[in-house]
Amino acid sequence: MDIVTLHRGNSPLIISCPHDGSFIPESIKSRLLPRAQLAPDTDWHISRLYDFARNELGASMLAPSHSRYVVDLNRPPDGVALYPGRRETGLVPTVRFDGEPVYREGQEPDADEVRARVERYWRPYHEALAAEIARVHAVHGRVLLWEAHSIRSQVPMFFDGRLPDLNLGTADGASAGAALTTRMRNLLEGQSAFSHVINGRFKGGYITRHYAEPARGIEAVQLEMAQCSYMDEDSFAWRNDLAAMVQPVLRALLMAGLG
Repeated sequence: MDIVTLHRGNSPLIISCPHDGSFIPESIKSRLLPRAQLAPDTDWHISRLYDFARNELGASMLAPSHSRYVVDLNRPPDGVALYPGRRETGLVPTVRFDGEPVYREGQEPDADEVRARVERYWRPYHEALAAEIARVHAVHGRVLLWEAHSIRSQVPMFFDGRLPDLNLGTADGASAGAALTTRMRNLLEGQSAFSHVINGRFKGGYITRHYAEPARGIEAVQLEMAQCSYMDEDSFAWRNDLAAMVQPVLRALLMAGLG
């Protein structure tokens, strides 16, 4: 099984789906509690949702095979908190989004195992991403790195109430220029089908912050979507009817990002 799958495109757009994978090796899975073995905190179907961008916009796309419970690809390799002072699940999560434990008692990974997982699973994804950013930048002179994420619409551990449908993050403007942000804001304010916020609870994770270099033409945006926008949150089932409604908005956002 490949650690990461990369589809190379022919445009400045790169779509990164770091939480799309759900596979958990048996050596890890056997130590997890039954609910965690289902990998419930996966960004379910997110690469499928964006598949149109490869076919229609020439986007490159990266997706991992393994679950974020193996290692979270959108966290720094040293495990430093992304949002200091707030609850987080960390580089190798030991709690689920519902606050319940991932591992059976006494089965959590130690520091050596965490380092080994970083080398085996985290590093290949980031090496592939860095190389693709360099390739695309060399060809086009610019890059739009789009971090594609999704999450249940209600996760009390992280936020109160229901999450907006579309949560755009640009690290408070540090990862993307004002012109790009303005185009996307105008687009979102011009539609009423989906609620939205920019740089709200989700401002962009490690990938958005680490790889963005707006001064060199490398801009990065994270979109955290409420999963009820395109799937059934309880069964994790894909919903064609819902996806067909949100994909035109995603397409318009990507096109606005590309200018």
